[in-house]
Amino acid sequence: MKGVWTITVSAVALIASAGGGASALAQAAPGGAGLSYNNATAVDDTATAPDGTSASASSASDGAYTPPLAHGNAQRKHKRTKIIPYLEVDQTVYDQVTPHQPFVTYTTVAAGVDVQLNDKRTTGFVSLRYEHHFDEAGGIGNSDTFTGILRTTTTIIPRTLTFDVGGLATRTSIEQSGGVLINPIENQGSIYQIYSIYGGPSLSTHAGIVGIKAAYNVGYNEIDQIYHYAQANGGAQPDLFGHSLTQQGTVSAGVRPGAVLPFGVTLIGSYLKENINSLDQQLIDERAGVEFTQPISRAVALVADIGWEKVAVSQRNAEFDGNGIPILAANGQYAVDRSQPRQIAYKTDGLTWDVGVVWHPSKRTMAAAYVGRRYDSTTYYGSLFHAPDSRQTLSASVYDGIYGFGSGLMTALQQVPTDSTVVRDPFSGNVGGCYTGSTAGGASPGGGCVTGALGSANALVFRSRGFNAAYGLNVGRLNFSVGGGYTTRRYIAAPDTILASENGKLDQTWYVDAGISGPIDRQTRFYVSAFGSIYHTDTYVYGGTADWGVSGSLVHHLTDRLVATGSFEVMGVNPQISQDQLETLGQLGLRYNFR
Repeated sequence: MKGVWTITVSAVALIASAGGGASALAQAAPGGAGLSYNNATAVDDTATAPDGTSASASSASDGAYTPPLAHGNAQRKHKRTKIIPYLEVDQTVYDQVTPHQPFVTYTTVAAGVDVQLNDKRTTGFVSLRYEHHFDEAGGIGNSDTFTGILRTTTTIIPRTLTFDVGGLATRTSIEQSGGVLINPIENQGSIYQIYSIYGGPSLSTHAGIVGIKAAYNVGYNEIDQIYHYAQANGGAQPDLFGHSLTQQGTVSAGVRPGAVLPFGVTLIGSYLKENINSLDQQLIDERAGVEFTQPISRAVALVADIGWEKVAVSQRNAEFDGNGIPILAANGQYAVDRSQPRQIAYKTDGLTWDVGVVWHPSKRTMAAAYVGRRYDSTTYYGSLFHAPDSRQTLSASVYDGIYGFGSGLMTALQQVPTDSTVVRDPFSGNVGGCYTGSTAGGASPGGGCVTGALGSANALVFRSRGFNAAYGLNVGRLNFSVGGGYTTRRYIAAPDTILASENGKLDQTWYVDAGISGPIDRQTRFYVSAFGSIYHTDTYVYGGTADWGVSGSLVHHLTDRLVATGSFEVMGVNPQISQDQLETLGQLGLRYNFR
């Protein structure tokens, strides 16, 4: 499927650059949060909860060329559309210090396009890159990589109907535990390609005094194995996510406070369905309810809602041979026994409620905090966005929800602002990390971070709770950012199935990234970034893994179109069950921008 989806993502990106796009669902959710049931169109703007944006970090760029760097993005609202195709050649030296491996050199030839869209109908960005690595010394072998990210919103009917498109392609290493190393370099071990793409319309209108809002998105997510992981001691292949189809929908209709009653009243409904190929899992989450909003000042409101929710997670069992050994499909996943019906892994059907307070004094500041009852337990969620001036942005989020890998990643992509700028890792070419918008307005104010959603590639549906926060600052022409987060996943599996022992197992991911950049002279700019993550699972045999790195780059414009780059990176992987790794990389490159 890799080639098919590479072409698909490319085609969608080209459509987006010509005017395709959309607005995000009204959701809280960085990397797996619960739906937000507050209707922004049905009540007064000063007494409405923000749409629950996720936190992120950012780093800025003011040049026409953004060098490949990891774990960050530029925070700058572009004033016009820019389309920059390019060709690039890089020479890389790679040395694995611990455990010592032969010195590796390879050449990379890359082609890509960076697009910033800002016209009367469409805003957003597209960054696509294909690269081929030519092995020279060290025996890592030739390889191909496709990476990219896109996020666009197109207005179909002004102030009424929009269409949103988002997507991600990234290359990762997945540990035996299911933990994801975001920034793999070498072509040995467990290397996977992740694809995610979604799209859908969003409606905001009114019928008399009744505000109406609706949105629908459909998304596809896939993980393809590039290099097989040889399991230690003959252990079984972990059950990793394969592919899934996700559908999300929200609808609301309500009146503002004072229009009919002293308080606002909104009818709300939401729907989430994800079909996962692994063990033919299915997640369905349906909810309907009513929300009440009582302003107590121009900036503060009390919000409460009560409703009925039905959540069901089901799956089939693996197929076994005559000796009682589970059969593996060609992709390494368990073959599904379709002769038996799905078994219920989790089900809840009953009353839910939330109460909270909303503070929204201006478009530059909004915060909300809630407590309620969902999934047969107490839930907490909230969000904060604060941009005191054009130089600073602070965002934070607390979330809680039930997702699969695909719906969690799709939800994280929906929160990426359309005015973000992409920054790539100089060695892997990967995109990811955190993205921050420059204003509180737009389809996804605040920011979004995909790091938490990529923390684990386990195939099972899970309940995710966590938080993240970030701060970005521009001082003169220096740009600084720092962000981090924490997410947990408690997995859900049906009894009497091959993965029954995984039910209730917990994994945790901590992550942080930071960056600083600025000009040295009119033609030269520096970039420094650092990232770190810790993945831990309570499955004793796997333990945890720490992943970190520090990189720096110099970018010098030889001409308006020809750019020279020099980069250096130190990376480490520290697993509990195997030897630590320490790697150093150096690179020199030339890029030609065709515009």
